[in-house]
Amino acid sequence: MKILVSACLLGNPVRYDGRSKPIDHALLDDLVARDRVMAFCPEVAGGLPIPRNPAEIISGSGEDVLAGKAGVQTENGEDVTGFFLDGARQALELCRRHGIRVALLTESSPSCGSSQIYDGGFSRTARPGAGVTAALLRQNGIEVFNQHQLAAAVHALDCDADND
Repeated sequence: MKILVSACLLGNPVRYDGRSKPIDHALLDDLVARDRVMAFCPEVAGGLPIPRNPAEIISGSGEDVLAGKAGVQTENGEDVTGFFLDGARQALELCRRHGIRVALLTESSPSCGSSQIYDGGFSRTARPGAGVTAALLRQNGIEVFNQHQLAAAVHALDCDADND
């Protein structure tokens, strides 16, 4: 059983600023060593470049973007909603293809945030909500955790494996 992990958490420089946000933890190292990790960046998969302008969900959450009630825009007003939707759909397809039922995603991201995202004002103010990819995965029965919940994600992964 594999876990989907945000590529930036694995040290891949795919974030909007061309950097990564690596996790240095024995639990994650063990998963990588046992080939149980599937790295993925929905924003890059959706077609956005590295680096890219910061983007935030405007007037809603990831669920609202999926429902067509909100959008994702860059700091300079460019609508990048389509890229975020495409990346989210690719993440879901990857999970389906590989039987992945647990994801570890980057908190606060407009794609990957699981419990908080930025407020859409580009002020670095977080608010409750999920990103587009996190919302789509959850809507399809995939458990989503953030990098601060690594132990819980590994537990869910191991419980899933025990139930197969």
